[in-house]
Amino acid sequence: MSVSLPLVLVLGLFAWGAVKFLGVRTWIVVLIALFGFWLSHTFLAPAIESGTRSGVDVINR
Repeated sequence: MSVSLPLVLVLGLFAWGAVKFLGVRTWIVVLIALFGFWLSHTFLAPAIESGTRSGVDVINR
């Protein structure tokens, strides 16, 4: 049986856990998310996407 979760859901759960249990301030999580949106519009986006896909492929094996 295979379970499929969107990566954004997993990252959202990590962010929620960091705020709830590690005491990370909410504004820091928002700042990191905004930085991610900014990076998605730069020349680094294809490299980040391929690296993420490679990492997910390693985990799925």
